[in-house]
Amino acid sequence: MSHLARAASALSCLTLAVVLTACGPGAAPPAGRRQTAGPPRRIVSIVPAVTEMLFAIGAGPSVVAVSSFDTWPPEVKGLARVGGLLDPDIERVLRLQPDLVVVYGSTPEVREQLERAGIATFPYVMGGLDNLTGTVRRLGQAVGRAQEAERVALGLEARFDAIRARVAGRKRPRTLLVFGREPGALRAIDASGGVGFLADIVSLAGGENVLAGEKREAVRIGTETILAAAPEVVIDLHYGRTLSAEQIDRERAAWHTLPALPAVREGRVALLVGDEFVVPGPRLAVAAEAIADVLHPVRRQ
Repeated sequence: MSHLARAASALSCLTLAVVLTACGPGAAPPAGRRQTAGPPRRIVSIVPAVTEMLFAIGAGPSVVAVSSFDTWPPEVKGLARVGGLLDPDIERVLRLQPDLVVVYGSTPEVREQLERAGIATFPYVMGGLDNLTGTVRRLGQAVGRAQEAERVALGLEARFDAIRARVAGRKRPRTLLVFGREPGALRAIDASGGVGFLADIVSLAGGENVLAGEKREAVRIGTETILAAAPEVVIDLHYGRTLSAEQIDRERAAWHTLPALPAVREGRVALLVGDEFVVPGPRLAVAAEAIADVLHPVRRQ
């Protein structure tokens, strides 16, 4: 499991999608055969990103259960929980009598158990940012919501295109994106490498990832590496819990231990708080817009 997956586990495993590259980025295995005619009426989703997609395309009323780590949208709070992301409670899933279960593509044993029981599956594999809209479209086909999914996908693509147009031609600041570290300290730092949806968002938003040469989704680094990389902007993601203004100030102050860092010298260390930054679902458009605002602030008259 990658550093990003471990960090996601600490925040309720919301971004465990990064472990899915074992199945190949951007390409999902074929869905299991449906045992009943028509769109599924009872869906279990153990993938938070896909849960968000289901609700975004209007299939939320068919979702009867989610993983223990789903938090969005608010409607999931009243749904049954079926355990972990990589090791769901299969007996509990079967008792719910679903006709479709969303599973991770990297858990073939889970998929096989369900399909032996005659339950269709939708295996999810996350690659880079470009796989988001493709997954939305495939999901729409699988649940009988193709038109709604197309509208959602086109809306996301339009928002991403707007970001690209906004930052086009601007200087791309050297950027370090951190998604995990010890609270209040610059230790056990996990940062975005050169591949994956986080890396893609940095590029989309007009930044130059200082760790682009690392062909991994996540890299565990120390302060020596950060000083050598000399980022002009640091984006420090916090998620899984709400931070008070005092806590945000304290976390930002942790970076003051590196006064020689260009980002610290220029006051360009940004703390961004929210699960939308690490769950590769429809809210990534919101995350990308926020990161673009950090990298290329809008000058107001």
